[in-house]
Amino acid sequence: MPQVTHPAHRNGDFLVDYEEKVFEDVKADPGEKALVTFHTVAFEGSIGFVNLLQATRLQRKGYDTSVLLYGPGVTLGVKRGFPKIGDEAFPGHQNFNNQITKFIAEGGKVYACRFALQALYGHGEGSLIEGVRPINPLDVLDIVLLHKKAGAVIIDTWTL
Repeated sequence: MPQVTHPAHRNGDFLVDYEEKVFEDVKADPGEKALVTFHTVAFEGSIGFVNLLQATRLQRKGYDTSVLLYGPGVTLGVKRGFPKIGDEAFPGHQNFNNQITKFIAEGGKVYACRFALQALYGHGEGSLIEGVRPINPLDVLDIVLLHKKAGAVIIDTWTL
């Protein structure tokens, strides 16, 4: 039977080198844009939250950053809570709301498709987090095309 001879890891230990950065820290040039799209369901995986963090990072790097919530992605932009709206039913329950609120407070723009909001998920515009702007379903393609024409960084977030 093999023997484990090294001590167990302890809180505060480093398992990898967090100090080394391989690539330069890229910042946006004046006027550069970024778009992060979400066609993913809140709480169905980590990608929705991770790419909200990426959107915030792009904003902090100087990109004029927008988030597009469409299809199931609108579920990231609705007010939630239990037993009352705003209450955190379990740790992390308000992650999406808190991150979107922070992103908007830092100058980011968030858009939510009205079709998905009502027809697919039964919500009205009053369900949206403060600062999330509802848009016509025909705007979903146009916001992507406008960002492509502007040469923007585009991150598409999809889950199946």
